Amino acid sequence: MLVRTWTRIAAVGIADVAIALLCAAAAFAADPAPSPGSSTWFSQALSHSDAGLNVTYFWSKGARLRAETVIAGRRVTTIVSGNTYYAYDAVSQNGVAVVRSPKAIAADARGERPFGREFENLVSQGAERIRDEQVMGRACEVFRLTDQLGRRELWVTKDKLRLPVRVVIYRRDTQKTATTDFVNWLTGLSIADAFFEPESSIKFERLDFESYIRRSSTGEPIGPVPVLYTDLLVGR
Repeated sequence: MLVRTWTRIAAVGIADVAIALLCAAAAFAADPAPSPGSSTWFSQALSHSDAGLNVTYFWSKGARLRAETVIAGRRVTTIVSGNTYYAYDAVSQNGVAVVRSPKAIAADARGERPFGREFENLVSQGAERIRDEQVMGRACEVFRLTDQLGRRELWVTKDKLRLPVRVVIYRRDTQKTATTDFVNWLTGLSIADAFFEPESSIKFERLDFESYIRRSSTGEPIGPVPVLYTDLLVGR
């Protein structure tokens, strides 16, 4: 009986915290809508497939990016800042730092948000608009690209911002489908420059760009965590 009572109390406590967090998120989300040219951004990406659920957090300031997710109990952090791409495991405190390609560095000058650019990427590959649809309360246009790799569908806001709301990817080779929802888009945040630098305690293996290309072409592992968002390292 005592165990059951404490279990109920704990459950209520967790529920209260969850409700408080949701209310706080709603209050922040009620800030003025993003506008083109905003220099700081935040979003969460909720991805799910047969393999399970993954949550990724994105922050950006100008061309700088910080992304965090958890893979197999490891907190994988990716930072892109200036001429360096960092990927490290915040749990084991080690990672890899790679000099970015001149092409990737030059793209920073365009002032584009470094993440959530699915609309531009898909349309440049020939995606076609197929319909309008409401998703999570947002008026969206749906675009589709079908090729030898499979099928990619994108729900993007109809305003000038073209923020991705949902991405569904079907791969022909595995016959698997993965869905990603982008939620809690925020802009105009005050973010310190130091947030886009790795912690001083992280131990890095450092590579120039040519060494990275040489090792990646042979399939040799690079660092203790996956190298993600490679367009920011190699260039689009």
